[in-house]
Amino acid sequence: MNEQWNSLPEEDRPYEKCERYGVQALTNRELLAVILRTGARGRSVLELAGELLKTAPEKEGFTGIRRMSLDELSSVRGIGRVKAIQLKCVLEIARRMAREEAGEGTFFRSPEEVADYYMEDLRHEEQEVLLLLMLNQKGRLLKEKYVFKGTVNASIVSPREIFLEALAARAVQIILLHNHPSGDARPSREDLNVTKRIQEAGELLGIHLTDHIIIGEHAYVSLREKNYL
Repeated sequence: MNEQWNSLPEEDRPYEKCERYGVQALTNRELLAVILRTGARGRSVLELAGELLKTAPEKEGFTGIRRMSLDELSSVRGIGRVKAIQLKCVLEIARRMAREEAGEGTFFRSPEEVADYYMEDLRHEEQEVLLLLMLNQKGRLLKEKYVFKGTVNASIVSPREIFLEALAARAVQIILLHNHPSGDARPSREDLNVTKRIQEAGELLGIHLTDHIIIGEHAYVSLREKNYL
């Protein structure tokens, strides 16, 4: 145990509290302090953890921290690049675990359900990302995978990669999602071209493109609902 932990009052030592009462007894601040391990000059690790939890402008807590970029996290005094990367990795593990557990019983029956489920993940992305959802006949989510990051363009997005993933997951239908960082969810000509290419490839393989949903700022457009599919 380092000197910084030993300088804290016993009731403020997360390691001892965890051993004595279990990890569930730790507050968000204490959990974050264990990950950070050290504070900054003039601030204990618990003080640093508390300040970091309030740093994200939109929402306090771990969700707000996860949405911060590496540069934003690194700029917080006492965090730095290494701790920022560690935080991003730990919170991404938590996100994936939650998705895995939820995915075992997740069914999508409408574009609105899909958009609601992924809105908070996608609307904060600073670049366009293309997310592939693979589903069984009844609409149960089998697997999800980010297959592209950049400008979604029909000449770059690979139908081969998409359907190799879908075949490996034994999916019979897929849904594409991508975001518009501008916040405007209206489809572009390239969005329609990508959709057409994927739809045609899926018809040859017997895997149905159920929808392509575009996420904007608290808004979405379903190309199925707009009769583009």
